[in-house]
Amino acid sequence: MALISRDLKKLVLFGAGKIGRSFIGQLFSLGGWEVVFIDTYKPIIEELNRRRNYNVIIKGETTEILNIKNVRGVYTGNTEWVVNEVASADILAVSVGQGGLAGTIPLIARGLLQRFQSNPDQPLDIIIAENLRNASEYLHGELQKLLPSDFPIKKLVGLVETSIGKMVPIMQEKDMEEDALQVFAEPYNSLILDKLAFRNPIPEIPGLSPKENMKAWVDRKLFIHNLGHATAAYLGYLHDPGFAYLYEVLSVPELHKQVRDTMLQAADILLKKYPDEFTPETLTDHIDDLLYRFQNKALGDTVYRVGCDLWRKLSLEDRLTGAIKLARELNQPYDRILHSLVAACYFRGTDENGRLFSGDVEFDEEFKNGITHILKVVCGFDERKDGRIFAEAEEIQNQIQQKCGAVTKGRGQKAEGKN
Repeated sequence: MALISRDLKKLVLFGAGKIGRSFIGQLFSLGGWEVVFIDTYKPIIEELNRRRNYNVIIKGETTEILNIKNVRGVYTGNTEWVVNEVASADILAVSVGQGGLAGTIPLIARGLLQRFQSNPDQPLDIIIAENLRNASEYLHGELQKLLPSDFPIKKLVGLVETSIGKMVPIMQEKDMEEDALQVFAEPYNSLILDKLAFRNPIPEIPGLSPKENMKAWVDRKLFIHNLGHATAAYLGYLHDPGFAYLYEVLSVPELHKQVRDTMLQAADILLKKYPDEFTPETLTDHIDDLLYRFQNKALGDTVYRVGCDLWRKLSLEDRLTGAIKLARELNQPYDRILHSLVAACYFRGTDENGRLFSGDVEFDEEFKNGITHILKVVCGFDERKDGRIFAEAEEIQNQIQQKCGAVTKGRGQKAEGKN
Protein backbone atom coordinates (compact mmCIF):
# COMPACT_ATOMS: atom_id res chain seq x y z
CA MET A 1 0.00 0.00 0.00
CA ALA A 2 1.43 3.35 -1.07
CA LEU A 3 1.87 5.87 1.71
CA ILE A 4 0.40 9.35 1.35
CA SER A 5 3.00 12.10 1.12
CA ARG A 6 3.22 14.25 4.24
CA ASP A 7 3.88 17.19 1.90
CA LEU A 8 0.18 17.28 0.99
CA LYS A 9 -2.15 19.63 2.79
CA LYS A 10 -4.84 17.79 4.74
CA LEU A 11 -8.62 18.13 4.59
CA VAL A 12 -10.38 16.39 7.47
CA LEU A 13 -13.93 15.64 6.34
CA PHE A 14 -16.64 14.50 8.73
CA GLY A 15 -18.96 12.35 6.60
CA ALA A 16 -17.95 9.71 4.06
CA GLY A 17 -21.41 9.65 2.49
CA LYS A 18 -22.47 10.48 -1.04
CA ILE A 19 -21.82 14.24 -0.93
CA GLY A 20 -18.64 13.79 1.09
CA ARG A 21 -17.13 11.33 -1.38
CA SER A 22 -18.55 12.63 -4.67
CA PHE A 23 -18.19 16.36 -4.10
CA ILE A 24 -16.11 17.71 -1.21
CA GLY A 25 -13.62 14.84 -1.11
CA GLN A 26 -13.41 14.76 -4.89
CA LEU A 27 -12.67 18.49 -5.24
CA PHE A 28 -9.91 18.52 -2.63
CA SER A 29 -8.31 15.25 -3.75
CA LEU A 30 -8.19 16.34 -7.39
CA GLY A 31 -6.88 19.69 -6.11
CA GLY A 32 -3.83 17.92 -4.68
CA TRP A 33 -4.85 17.49 -1.04
CA GLU A 34 -4.96 14.49 1.26
CA VAL A 35 -8.54 13.75 2.35
CA VAL A 36 -9.18 12.11 5.73
CA PHE A 37 -12.77 10.90 6.09
CA ILE A 38 -14.29 10.62 9.58
CA ASP A 39 -17.41 8.46 9.70
CA THR A 40 -19.59 6.34 11.97
CA TYR A 41 -19.91 3.52 9.41
CA LYS A 42 -16.98 1.18 9.98
CA PRO A 43 -17.15 -0.85 6.73
CA ILE A 44 -16.67 2.29 4.60
CA ILE A 45 -13.75 3.44 6.77
CA GLU A 46 -12.11 0.01 6.58
CA GLU A 47 -12.50 -0.10 2.81
CA LEU A 48 -11.05 3.40 2.41
CA ASN A 49 -8.01 2.37 4.45
CA ARG A 50 -7.61 -0.88 2.52
CA ARG A 51 -7.76 0.72 -0.94
CA ARG A 52 -6.79 4.37 -0.37
CA ASN A 53 -8.82 5.36 -3.45
CA TYR A 54 -12.36 5.15 -4.87
CA ASN A 55 -14.29 5.98 -8.03
CA VAL A 56 -16.84 8.72 -8.68
CA ILE A 57 -18.96 7.78 -11.71
CA ILE A 58 -20.11 10.94 -13.48
CA LYS A 59 -23.50 10.34 -15.09
CA GLY A 60 -24.36 12.73 -17.89
CA GLU A 61 -24.57 12.65 -21.66
CA THR A 62 -21.48 10.46 -21.39
CA THR A 63 -20.11 8.48 -18.44
CA GLU A 64 -16.81 9.50 -16.90
CA ILE A 65 -14.92 7.74 -14.12
CA LEU A 66 -12.88 9.87 -11.70
CA ASN A 67 -10.44 7.97 -9.51
CA ILE A 68 -10.08 9.79 -6.18
CA LYS A 69 -6.72 9.16 -4.51
CA ASN A 70 -4.80 10.22 -1.39
CA VAL A 71 -7.68 9.26 0.90
CA ARG A 72 -7.96 7.41 4.18
CA GLY A 73 -10.51 7.04 6.95
CA VAL A 74 -10.90 7.23 10.71
CA TYR A 75 -13.77 5.63 12.59
CA THR A 76 -15.65 8.14 14.75
CA GLY A 77 -15.43 5.80 17.74
CA ASN A 78 -11.64 6.24 17.84
CA THR A 79 -12.14 9.52 19.67
CA GLU A 80 -8.53 10.46 20.43
CA TRP A 81 -7.48 9.74 16.86
CA VAL A 82 -10.32 11.89 15.52
CA VAL A 83 -9.38 14.75 17.85
CA ASN A 84 -5.75 14.55 16.71
CA GLU A 85 -6.81 14.70 13.06
CA VAL A 86 -8.92 17.80 13.71
CA ALA A 87 -6.11 19.47 15.64
CA SER A 88 -3.63 18.90 12.79
CA ALA A 89 -5.94 19.65 9.84
CA ASP A 90 -5.20 22.36 7.29
CA ILE A 91 -8.92 22.70 6.74
CA LEU A 92 -12.04 20.95 8.08
CA ALA A 93 -15.34 20.09 6.41
CA VAL A 94 -18.63 18.73 7.73
CA SER A 95 -21.07 16.72 5.60
CA VAL A 96 -23.00 14.53 8.03
CA GLY A 97 -26.59 15.74 7.62
CA GLN A 98 -28.46 17.70 10.26
CA GLY A 99 -29.03 14.59 12.35
CA GLY A 100 -25.31 13.89 12.58
CA LEU A 101 -24.20 17.31 13.79
CA ALA A 102 -24.96 16.65 17.46
CA GLY A 103 -22.35 13.88 17.58
CA THR A 104 -19.83 15.72 15.40
CA ILE A 105 -19.62 19.14 17.05
CA PRO A 106 -18.20 17.89 20.40
CA LEU A 107 -15.35 16.16 18.53
CA ILE A 108 -14.63 19.36 16.61
CA ALA A 109 -14.63 21.35 19.86
CA ARG A 110 -12.10 18.98 21.44
CA GLY A 111 -9.91 19.18 18.35
CA LEU A 112 -10.03 22.98 18.35
CA LEU A 113 -9.03 23.08 22.01
CA GLN A 114 -6.10 20.71 21.45
CA ARG A 115 -5.03 22.76 18.42
CA PHE A 116 -5.18 25.97 20.46
CA GLN A 117 -3.06 24.49 23.23
CA SER A 118 -0.30 23.45 20.82
CA ASN A 119 -0.57 26.28 18.27
CA PRO A 120 -2.60 29.18 19.68
CA ASP A 121 -2.22 31.46 16.65
CA GLN A 122 -3.29 29.07 13.89
CA PRO A 123 -6.93 29.45 12.73
CA LEU A 124 -8.96 26.58 11.32
CA ASP A 125 -11.60 27.02 8.63
CA ILE A 126 -14.62 24.69 8.70
CA ILE A 127 -16.54 24.19 5.46
CA ILE A 128 -20.15 23.47 6.45
CA ALA A 129 -21.37 21.28 3.59
CA GLU A 130 -24.93 20.99 4.87
CA ASN A 131 -28.31 22.09 3.51
CA LEU A 132 -28.89 24.16 6.63
CA ARG A 133 -29.98 27.78 6.73
CA ASN A 134 -28.02 29.95 9.19
CA ALA A 135 -25.51 27.11 9.56
CA SER A 136 -22.63 29.29 10.74
CA GLU A 137 -24.71 30.81 13.56
CA TYR A 138 -25.83 27.35 14.63
CA LEU A 139 -22.29 25.92 14.75
CA HIS A 140 -20.95 29.01 16.49
CA GLY A 141 -23.57 28.69 19.21
CA GLU A 142 -22.99 24.98 19.72
CA LEU A 143 -19.19 25.32 19.80
CA GLN A 144 -19.45 28.20 22.25
CA LYS A 145 -21.30 25.93 24.68
CA LEU A 146 -18.44 23.39 24.60
CA LEU A 147 -15.34 25.59 24.51
CA PRO A 148 -13.93 27.69 27.39
CA SER A 149 -15.59 31.09 27.72
CA ASP A 150 -12.36 32.86 26.75
CA PHE A 151 -11.72 30.77 23.62
CA PRO A 152 -11.38 33.22 20.66
CA ILE A 153 -13.82 31.52 18.28
CA LYS A 154 -14.26 34.48 15.94
CA LYS A 155 -10.51 34.87 15.52
CA LEU A 156 -9.51 31.22 15.24
CA VAL A 157 -12.50 29.49 13.61
CA GLY A 158 -13.81 30.28 10.15
CA LEU A 159 -17.36 28.95 9.85
CA VAL A 160 -17.79 28.74 6.08
CA GLU A 161 -21.34 28.23 4.86
CA THR A 162 -21.87 26.58 1.47
CA SER A 163 -24.54 26.04 -1.14
CA ILE A 164 -24.51 22.36 -2.10
CA GLY A 165 -25.96 22.17 -5.60
CA LYS A 166 -24.58 18.79 -6.69
CA MET A 167 -27.16 16.04 -7.20
CA VAL A 168 -26.22 12.55 -6.06
CA PRO A 169 -28.77 9.73 -6.36
CA ILE A 170 -29.39 6.92 -3.89
CA MET A 171 -27.11 4.02 -4.75
CA GLN A 172 -29.00 0.83 -5.53
CA GLU A 173 -28.09 -2.31 -3.61
CA LYS A 174 -26.61 -4.01 -6.69
CA ASP A 175 -24.27 -1.06 -7.28
CA MET A 176 -23.11 -1.04 -3.64
CA GLU A 177 -22.52 -4.79 -3.77
CA GLU A 178 -20.41 -4.30 -6.88
CA ASP A 179 -18.25 -1.64 -5.18
CA ALA A 180 -19.00 -0.28 -1.71
CA LEU A 181 -17.01 2.92 -2.31
CA GLN A 182 -18.17 3.94 -5.76
CA VAL A 183 -20.68 6.76 -5.93
CA PHE A 184 -22.72 8.15 -8.84
CA ALA A 185 -23.06 11.89 -9.39
CA GLU A 186 -24.02 14.50 -11.97
CA PRO A 187 -21.32 16.50 -13.81
CA TYR A 188 -22.05 19.73 -11.86
CA ASN A 189 -19.00 20.57 -9.75
CA SER A 190 -19.26 24.11 -8.38
CA LEU A 191 -19.03 24.54 -4.60
CA ILE A 192 -20.39 27.96 -3.66
CA LEU A 193 -19.00 29.08 -0.30
CA ASP A 194 -18.73 32.13 1.93
CA LYS A 195 -15.75 34.21 0.85
CA LEU A 196 -15.87 36.43 3.92
CA ALA A 197 -15.87 33.62 6.50
CA PHE A 198 -12.35 32.26 5.88
CA ARG A 199 -9.68 32.98 8.47
CA ASN A 200 -6.92 31.50 6.29
CA PRO A 201 -6.36 32.09 2.55
CA ILE A 202 -9.03 30.38 0.43
CA PRO A 203 -7.60 27.17 -1.07
CA GLU A 204 -6.80 27.47 -4.76
CA ILE A 205 -8.84 24.48 -5.85
CA PRO A 206 -10.80 24.21 -9.12
CA GLY A 207 -14.53 24.17 -8.41
CA LEU A 208 -14.55 26.46 -5.37
CA SER A 209 -16.75 29.50 -6.03
CA PRO A 210 -16.49 32.07 -3.20
CA LYS A 211 -19.35 34.57 -2.81
CA GLU A 212 -19.58 37.67 -0.63
CA ASN A 213 -23.34 37.70 0.07
CA MET A 214 -23.55 34.08 1.14
CA LYS A 215 -27.01 34.31 2.70
CA ALA A 216 -28.44 35.09 -0.73
CA TRP A 217 -26.82 32.03 -2.29
CA VAL A 218 -27.89 29.71 0.51
CA ASP A 219 -31.45 30.94 0.03
CA ARG A 220 -31.18 30.51 -3.73
CA LYS A 221 -30.25 26.85 -3.22
CA LEU A 222 -32.98 26.24 -0.66
CA PHE A 223 -35.83 28.20 -2.20
CA ILE A 224 -35.21 27.44 -5.89
CA HIS A 225 -33.22 24.20 -6.21
CA ASN A 226 -34.57 22.33 -3.18
CA LEU A 227 -38.04 23.84 -3.59
CA GLY A 228 -38.17 22.89 -7.27
CA HIS A 229 -36.94 19.37 -6.55
CA ALA A 230 -39.57 18.86 -3.86
CA THR A 231 -42.35 20.35 -5.99
CA ALA A 232 -41.54 17.95 -8.83
CA ALA A 233 -41.66 14.96 -6.47
CA TYR A 234 -44.91 15.94 -4.74
CA LEU A 235 -46.85 17.00 -7.84
CA GLY A 236 -45.48 14.02 -9.73
CA TYR A 237 -46.63 11.58 -7.07
CA LEU A 238 -50.14 13.05 -7.07
CA HIS A 239 -50.25 12.80 -10.86
CA ASP A 240 -49.00 9.20 -10.94
CA PRO A 241 -47.80 7.31 -7.83
CA GLY A 242 -46.10 4.88 -10.21
CA PHE A 243 -43.47 7.39 -11.28
CA ALA A 244 -40.08 6.15 -10.07
CA TYR A 245 -37.75 8.77 -11.55
CA LEU A 246 -37.74 12.54 -11.61
CA TYR A 247 -37.27 12.65 -15.39
CA GLU A 248 -40.58 10.80 -15.77
CA VAL A 249 -42.37 13.55 -13.85
CA LEU A 250 -40.83 16.37 -15.86
CA SER A 251 -41.52 14.66 -19.19
CA VAL A 252 -45.21 15.51 -18.62
CA PRO A 253 -45.66 19.05 -20.07
CA GLU A 254 -48.33 20.03 -17.56
CA LEU A 255 -46.15 19.04 -14.61
CA HIS A 256 -43.05 20.65 -16.10
CA LYS A 257 -44.94 23.94 -16.39
CA GLN A 258 -46.34 23.70 -12.84
CA VAL A 259 -42.90 23.04 -11.38
CA ARG A 260 -41.30 25.85 -13.39
CA ASP A 261 -44.05 28.31 -12.43
CA THR A 262 -43.59 27.44 -8.75
CA MET A 263 -39.83 27.97 -8.99
CA LEU A 264 -40.42 31.31 -10.74
CA GLN A 265 -42.70 32.38 -7.88
CA ALA A 266 -39.89 31.56 -5.46
CA ALA A 267 -37.49 33.54 -7.68
CA ASP A 268 -39.71 36.61 -7.32
CA ILE A 269 -39.42 36.29 -3.54
CA LEU A 270 -35.62 36.14 -3.78
CA LEU A 271 -35.54 39.16 -6.11
CA LYS A 272 -37.47 41.14 -3.52
CA LYS A 273 -35.14 39.98 -0.72
CA TYR A 274 -31.84 40.35 -2.62
CA PRO A 275 -32.31 42.97 -5.38
CA ASP A 276 -28.57 43.71 -5.57
CA GLU A 277 -27.50 40.06 -5.88
CA PHE A 278 -29.82 38.55 -8.50
CA THR A 279 -31.66 39.62 -11.65
CA PRO A 280 -34.81 38.11 -13.21
CA GLU A 281 -32.69 36.90 -16.14
CA THR A 282 -30.06 35.13 -14.04
CA LEU A 283 -32.64 33.40 -11.84
CA THR A 284 -34.75 32.33 -14.84
CA ASP A 285 -31.66 30.92 -16.53
CA HIS A 286 -30.77 29.12 -13.29
CA ILE A 287 -34.26 27.61 -13.09
CA ASP A 288 -34.16 26.37 -16.68
CA ASP A 289 -30.70 24.90 -16.14
CA LEU A 290 -31.94 23.11 -13.00
CA LEU A 291 -34.95 21.68 -14.83
CA TYR A 292 -32.59 20.38 -17.52
CA ARG A 293 -30.38 18.80 -14.84
CA PHE A 294 -33.39 17.34 -13.02
CA GLN A 295 -34.19 15.42 -16.24
CA ASN A 296 -30.81 13.67 -16.39
CA LYS A 297 -31.88 10.09 -17.22
CA ALA A 298 -28.40 8.68 -16.74
CA LEU A 299 -28.31 9.94 -13.15
CA GLY A 300 -31.49 8.02 -12.33
CA ASP A 301 -32.52 10.33 -9.48
CA THR A 302 -35.67 8.98 -7.86
CA VAL A 303 -38.93 10.60 -6.83
CA TYR A 304 -38.48 8.79 -3.51
CA ARG A 305 -35.11 10.41 -2.71
CA VAL A 306 -36.24 13.89 -3.67
CA GLY A 307 -39.56 13.70 -1.81
CA CYS A 308 -39.00 11.61 1.32
CA ASP A 309 -38.27 12.85 4.86
CA LEU A 310 -41.36 15.04 5.13
CA TRP A 311 -40.81 16.12 8.74
CA ARG A 312 -37.57 17.83 7.71
CA LYS A 313 -38.59 19.07 4.28
CA LEU A 314 -41.77 20.72 5.58
CA SER A 315 -40.16 22.22 8.69
CA LEU A 316 -40.20 25.94 9.45
CA GLU A 317 -36.89 26.99 7.87
CA ASP A 318 -36.82 24.48 5.03
CA ARG A 319 -37.63 24.72 1.31
CA LEU A 320 -41.43 25.14 1.21
CA THR A 321 -42.45 26.48 4.61
CA GLY A 322 -39.40 28.74 4.71
CA ALA A 323 -40.22 30.21 1.30
CA ILE A 324 -43.83 30.89 2.36
CA LYS A 325 -42.62 32.51 5.57
CA LEU A 326 -40.25 34.76 3.61
CA ALA A 327 -43.00 35.60 1.11
CA ARG A 328 -45.24 36.70 3.96
CA GLU A 329 -42.51 38.94 5.37
CA LEU A 330 -42.02 40.57 1.96
CA ASN A 331 -45.72 40.70 1.01
CA GLN A 332 -45.14 38.44 -2.00
CA PRO A 333 -47.48 35.80 -3.53
CA TYR A 334 -46.91 32.21 -2.36
CA ASP A 335 -50.01 30.32 -3.60
CA ARG A 336 -48.08 27.93 -5.89
CA ILE A 337 -45.59 27.13 -3.13
CA LEU A 338 -48.40 26.46 -0.65
CA HIS A 339 -49.96 24.12 -3.21
CA SER A 340 -46.68 22.15 -3.25
CA LEU A 341 -46.67 22.03 0.55
CA VAL A 342 -50.22 20.65 0.74
CA ALA A 343 -49.42 18.16 -2.04
CA ALA A 344 -46.41 17.01 0.00
CA CYS A 345 -48.74 15.80 2.74
CA TYR A 346 -50.01 13.10 0.37
CA PHE A 347 -46.56 11.91 -0.67
CA ARG A 348 -45.97 8.23 0.10
CA GLY A 349 -43.11 7.39 -2.27
CA THR A 350 -41.14 4.23 -1.49
CA ASP A 351 -37.59 3.02 -2.08
CA GLU A 352 -36.52 0.24 -4.47
CA ASN A 353 -37.77 -2.34 -1.97
CA GLY A 354 -41.19 -0.73 -1.57
CA ARG A 355 -40.45 0.75 1.86
CA LEU A 356 -41.46 4.17 3.13
CA PHE A 357 -38.83 6.42 4.67
CA SER A 358 -39.06 5.64 8.41
CA GLY A 359 -40.08 9.16 9.45
CA ASP A 360 -42.78 9.30 6.76
CA VAL A 361 -44.65 6.45 8.44
CA GLU A 362 -45.05 8.65 11.52
CA PHE A 363 -45.92 11.64 9.32
CA ASP A 364 -48.75 9.64 7.74
CA GLU A 365 -50.20 9.00 11.19
CA GLU A 366 -49.96 12.70 12.07
CA PHE A 367 -51.69 13.69 8.84
CA LYS A 368 -54.74 11.73 9.91
CA ASN A 369 -55.32 14.65 12.28
CA GLY A 370 -55.76 16.96 9.31
CA ILE A 371 -53.89 19.63 7.36
CA THR A 372 -54.27 22.17 10.18
CA HIS A 373 -52.44 19.81 12.52
CA ILE A 374 -49.55 19.45 10.04
CA LEU A 375 -49.30 23.20 9.52
CA LYS A 376 -48.97 23.70 13.27
CA VAL A 377 -46.93 20.68 14.40
CA VAL A 378 -44.62 20.09 11.41
CA CYS A 379 -44.46 23.46 9.63
CA GLY A 380 -44.54 25.64 12.74
CA PHE A 381 -47.25 28.07 11.60
CA ASP A 382 -49.30 29.90 14.22
CA GLU A 383 -53.07 29.57 13.70
CA ARG A 384 -53.72 33.07 15.06
CA LYS A 385 -51.00 34.94 13.15
CA ASP A 386 -51.13 32.76 10.04
CA GLY A 387 -54.88 32.17 9.83
CA ARG A 388 -54.94 33.06 6.14
CA ILE A 389 -52.45 30.28 5.35
CA PHE A 390 -54.58 27.73 7.19
CA ALA A 391 -57.70 28.75 5.26
CA GLU A 392 -55.87 28.72 1.92
CA ALA A 393 -54.33 25.31 2.67
CA GLU A 394 -57.73 23.79 3.40
CA GLU A 395 -59.06 25.16 0.12
CA ILE A 396 -56.09 23.69 -1.77
CA GLN A 397 -56.61 20.38 0.01
CA ASN A 398 -60.22 20.26 -1.16
CA GLN A 399 -59.09 20.92 -4.75
CA ILE A 400 -56.45 18.18 -4.56
CA GLN A 401 -58.88 15.64 -3.12
CA GLN A 402 -61.44 16.36 -5.84
CA LYS A 403 -58.83 16.02 -8.58
CA CYS A 404 -56.79 13.11 -7.17
CA GLY A 405 -59.33 11.14 -5.18
CA ALA A 406 -57.71 7.71 -5.60
CA VAL A 407 -54.36 8.91 -4.27
CA THR A 408 -55.71 11.07 -1.43
CA LYS A 409 -58.59 8.94 -0.19
CA GLY A 410 -58.64 8.73 3.60
CA ARG A 411 -55.59 10.94 4.11
CA GLY A 412 -55.68 14.19 5.97
CA GLN A 413 -59.08 13.44 7.49
CA LYS A 414 -59.73 14.10 11.16
CA ALA A 415 -59.37 10.78 12.98
CA GLU A 416 -62.23 9.78 15.23
CA GLY A 417 -61.62 10.16 18.94
CA LYS A 418 -58.62 12.51 18.47
CA ASN A 419 -58.50 16.15 19.48
